[in-house]
Formats: sequence, C-alpha cells, structure tokens
Amino acid sequence: MSRIARILTLILLLLATYFSFVSIMPTYSADETNELTNFSTDRALKHVAEISTEPHAIGFKAHADVKNYIVAELQKLGLETTIQEGYTAGNWGTLSYASNILAKIKGKTNNKALLLLSHYDSNPHSSLGASDAGSGVATILESVRAYLQKGKTPENDIIILLSDGEELGLNGAKLFVNKHPWAKNIGLVLNFEARGSGGPSYMLIETNQGNSRLIEEFTAANPEYPVANSLAYSIYKMLPNDTDLTVFREDADIQGFNFAFIDDHFDYHTEKDNYERLDKKTLAHQGSYLMPLLHHFADADLSTLKNNEDAIYFTVPVFKTVSYPFSWIWPMLAFAVLLFIILIIKGFKNKSLDAKEIATGFAPLLISLLLTGVLGYFSWTALHTIYPQYKDILHGFTYNGYTYIATFTLFALAICFYVYHKFKKIETANLIVAPIFIWLLISGLAAWYLKGASYTIVPVFALLVSFMIVSNQKKPNAYLLFFLTLPAITIFAPFVKMFPVGLGLKMLVATTVLTTLLFVAILPIFGFYKHKNRLALLCFILSLGGFAMAHFNSGFTKDNAKPSSLLYVLDADNNTAKWATYDSYLTKWTAQYVDDSKTTANKIANTTISSKYNSNFNYVANATVKDIAVPKIEKILDTIIKNKRHLKICVTPQRNVNRLDIYKNNVALEQAIVNGVTLPDYSLLSTTSKFMTHYISNTNYTEINLVLEPNTPLELTFYEASNDLLTNDNFSIPARPENEIPMPFVLNDAILITKTVKF
Repeated sequence: MSRIARILTLILLLLATYFSFVSIMPTYSADETNELTNFSTDRALKHVAEISTEPHAIGFKAHADVKNYIVAELQKLGLETTIQEGYTAGNWGTLSYASNILAKIKGKTNNKALLLLSHYDSNPHSSLGASDAGSGVATILESVRAYLQKGKTPENDIIILLSDGEELGLNGAKLFVNKHPWAKNIGLVLNFEARGSGGPSYMLIETNQGNSRLIEEFTAANPEYPVANSLAYSIYKMLPNDTDLTVFREDADIQGFNFAFIDDHFDYHTEKDNYERLDKKTLAHQGSYLMPLLHHFADADLSTLKNNEDAIYFTVPVFKTVSYPFSWIWPMLAFAVLLFIILIIKGFKNKSLDAKEIATGFAPLLISLLLTGVLGYFSWTALHTIYPQYKDILHGFTYNGYTYIATFTLFALAICFYVYHKFKKIETANLIVAPIFIWLLISGLAAWYLKGASYTIVPVFALLVSFMIVSNQKKPNAYLLFFLTLPAITIFAPFVKMFPVGLGLKMLVATTVLTTLLFVAILPIFGFYKHKNRLALLCFILSLGGFAMAHFNSGFTKDNAKPSSLLYVLDADNNTAKWATYDSYLTKWTAQYVDDSKTTANKIANTTISSKYNSNFNYVANATVKDIAVPKIEKILDTIIKNKRHLKICVTPQRNVNRLDIYKNNVALEQAIVNGVTLPDYSLLSTTSKFMTHYISNTNYTEINLVLEPNTPLELTFYEASNDLLTNDNFSIPARPENEIPMPFVLNDAILITKTVKF
C-alpha cells in the first residue's frame, strides 16, 4: 500500500467514523415558519419552555399549572379533553393521586386504537422536566397539531394520554391501563421518554410476543433517522424495565415502541433538565419519528401486529432499518464458518497463508484485548480514587464524561497500534485470521445466548471478503478494503459512546474492548501501515491531552454544578434532631452543618428513605430541635374477623408535606390496602425493608388497612418528609452556591420526621 493510500484511507476511516455518529439524527435550523402540516421544532420548543419553568411533580405547586396548560393546548386544537383521577399504587409500592390528561381523535372505524403517550410530571423535587418528559409532551402536541392541519380523518381512533406519576412508579399508566375503558381497545402505543437532555433518540420495543411484525411496520412507516437495534431490544427484555409502556405490556399485553434519548445523562432528574439544556436536534429527532409513524399507524390494521416471530434488526446510514428473521441466524453463521474454512484451505494451497504466522497472529489480538480490557475495567475505580467528587454524581456519568470516552478510546487505539507494531513482520493475510475467528466466536455466542446481537455476523462477511482479497492479491486496492470496513464502523462505532453514556462510566470497559474489536476488524487496512508505532504514539499523546482536558474540567461550575444534599431529621420518639447528607465529598455549603468534626457516632438507620442507587447518609451531625408538627397517627380499628386481625391506621399530616415512607418490622401481612388501593404482593413479605411510600397531594391523609395473623406484634416506622428545608421559617439556610445543585435520586432539601409506633 502506497504512502498516499495509507494517508487517504486513514482520513477516510476518520470521516466514516464521524459520519456514523452525525448521520443518525437530523440537524436543527429555525423552522417556525414551516408549513403548518409539518412538525416544527421551534413550535414544540415553546411548549417545552412553558412546561419546564418550575418543578412539577405530584404534590408540587406547579403540577396543576402544567396540567392546565396542556389541557388548554389540546382544547386549542379542537380536542375534547378529560381528566382521569384517582389513587393508584404503581411499581415499587408507591401510592399517589394521579391526574391523567386524555383526548381522542375519532377514527372512521371501531378498529384498534393508536395511543400517543408521554408523561407530564417531573421528578421530585428539583427537576424542571424539560427533557424528561416535557420533550415528549411537546413532541405529541406539535405532531397532533400538524396531523390535524391536514384535515384527514384517520381510520383508527388516535388516543392521546399524557400520564401523571410516571416518576413515582408509573402510577398514571397503572391507573389508565387498569381503570379506563379506552385501554381495552388499544392496539399500539408510541411512548416518548428521556434519560438525559440530548443525543439521538433510540427506539426500543415493548412486546410479550415476537417483534417481526412491529419491525415490518416500523420500516414501512419509514422514519428518516431511525436508531434501533435488536441487541438493545434483547438486553432490554431481560432488564426490569420501568417506562409507562411497560405497564401496558405487563398488565394488558399491549405492545408498542419507546423512543428515548440518553445523552447528557448528567442532567437527568436535576434542575439542569431545563429548556436551555435540551438539544434542539434531539427534539427534532423525536418529531422525525412521530410524524411518519402517526400517519402510518393511524390508518394501519393494528390488530395484526402480534405474532411469535422475532427479527434481527439494526439501522445504518442510507439503508435505514435492516432486518431479517431469527431463522437466518444459524444458517448465516454456518455459511460464514464454511467460507472461512474454504478461504483458509485455499490460502494454504496457494501458499499465501502460513500456519506459524497465523498462530502467532493470535498473540497481538489477545494481548490487545487483555490490556484494553484491564484498562477499561479499572478506569472508573481509578477515576473515583483520583477525583472523589465524582462519587456524588450518582448515575455515574460526569460532566467531562465525553472527554473520558474519547480519551480511553484513544488510549485503547494506542495500545492496539503499538502491540501490532511489535508483530509487524507477520503478513497481513495471516494477521486477519485471528480477528475473523474472534468475531465468529462472538457471533456464535450471540446466536446461542443473545440472539438479538447476532447481526455481528454482518461485518464478518465483509471481513471475510477482505481476507479473500488480501490472501490472493499482493497489492490489493486500498479503497476497496476501506469500503469493506464500513459495515463494522457504521454499525458498531456508535456503541463505543452509547454504552458508557447509557450505563455510566463504569462501562468504559465496553468502550475499550469494543474499540479493540473494531480495530482488528479494520486490520485489512491497518495491516499494511508501515509505521503503526507512530500512530500509537500519536494516539497516546492525544489521550494524554484528553486526560489533561478532563482534569481541568473535573471541578464544578455554574453550568456544570456539583450535586449536594442536606436534610434535617427530627426523631419524634426521642425528641432529638440531626443534620444529614448523602454527600461523599463535602462542600463549604454542606460543611456548615455536617463535617468530620461534627459527625456523630450515632448514625441514622441506613433504611431511612431509600434511594435509586441505594445511597445512605455519609455524614450526620447533631442539630437543634425545632418546633415542627408531628403527623397524627391514629388506630381507627383493631379487631379479629374470621380469625384474622384487621387493623386500620390513619396518618394525617399536620404540616405541608410531600411524602410518607413507612417501614415495618419483620412480619408477614396477608393484605394491605392504602387509600382504597391494594398494594402489590411484595409489600406483604416478612422483611424490614420499605413497606410503602405515599407521595402526598394537598396534605391528604394516609388510610392503611392491614390483615395479618392474630397476636402478631406489628411495628411501623413513619418517615414524613417535606421538601421545604430551604424556605421553612424555622430555618435560615443560605442559598446554594451557583456551582451546586440539589442532588437527584435522594430525598433532599427536606425536613424529615421519624416516628415508630407499635400496634
């Protein structure tokens, strides 16, 4: 390969990698003057701005304001709206009074209906909910407006459900699916969600059956920028999923599509989830899904979408959605193995392959995988040690997280280039055998254990063609070899970023290992590079620059603020009080109340207020007892009926509160009904874990009806919390510095009262 060819192919590889990222979502340009029948990102953004001015979780002041705004916007479109209200206990034993917003576009027939779904509540207590899920609400409002502008009557009813209480346990979805008569006629759900504030929107399927009909119809709808793959689908089916759409699948066997973006994960559930941080290209991407899908499924036969056949699917630029049935998996793998064997035999016959060099060629592959695997595996532990402040970013994706992804990718490439430089005497044809073998092994394992990932065989065929060319030509066409690397790059390069963004920087090992696998898939080109050591040095220097850049951005600023937490905990049993924080790395603001010198030996129980990431208080200090009204706890009924103890307890707040968590001692309950809602079975188990949580609106009471064995000693511990610590007249807490934000996923800025009662 000539020097010019080496330079040009390297440039082309960089451009192809860049293209694989930027081509998967639309660009943004001002479009408010677009045709009224088209989706306008700018018009949708106006809804986001209105929805995300204040936190609007259930029980918060702005919750009703956001509900009223959405209702008014639907009515402007000429749609009759209704509010479905009621208590419901969603997932995780959480109770709330949800208010779902509903509207319907009447179709020509009584066939199955299409449901457009998102939720309008924000996460307690500081999230503004611009992305999660104001973006979903805005996408639906703008898409429905554009659809109605065409003046066409759909074949199917189109139901709009903007649910409530999603953040508390999918409560609104539970209420609709199990209580509303419209739920019985739904054939398909399109759900719009967010787990960050930018990046591409990924399509994920929720179904109890096979996915092939859904993929067929999704492809037929022809969205312009689809981002989906059956690997994510297979993994998603194995995880404890928690979107509103999950309720439809689990409780009513109603299937559908999720559309969610996950980039800028550091904004998730924080006050930085605001209008300014929402990526406009991302909102445009959501609209690019809903408009074609809305037009397609409004007239499609939704009663034919269920079947038992699964399909492999993935998306690539230009070709969009590519799919084929699961039944092709083993034949494709077998054909690839057969072709590999034939090429090996032919190579030995024409003496283009050497057994010793082939065997030696496994060494650089295994060494590279080992070194990059170790690098990625210990990376997050090392970063935590060097930068302890990262521990307080609970979801594990730091503000400089993208820099770390790029840095460790470059470091992995430096290792690969250097290791393969040490084996430069091996002919390229012999070097390629090991990568083909490892990719075939991965495809075989996928076919056996994770069928949705079996499209790994696609780049293997391209690699086999490259192997055939290289083993038969002394001077192969460099640009043809580049063309054959495109399947691997376009399909798998985005995963280098996706895994650590979606799952946190603890998954940097996926970045480093996948970078290595992509490197060896490109060996038909890299094998001809004479100075791989120079490229190794360049990548290493760039990675050092990346580490330096990440270091200089490891602190916190107004835009990239540190999460911090503070609680005042009043023990009503002992009339004592404490300050508490979940922070691992204290700031001057939290250190006013808790630090190493003030921390008490008597810690608060670790069970106090569970959190998403099982966070416990790290610092606790004594505090002055304040005159705060304790909840009124009354035993209304305690009697024996049919040899079972029936106990009714009523808890009434004596102040404005947001939530009530109740823990019980290690006894089994036969039934638990709270405010008329039966709690799930796991709330009844013999365990000391949390029994239930009530997210309270309008200082409502909590009425608990329990059935248990007679003479069973029941002990309940009540944790009543209000998110008003910074505004309560009993305290004079200074405002947070501008480089701090309330820590998400934990009870925060709260006054917490604990009380234990034996019944």
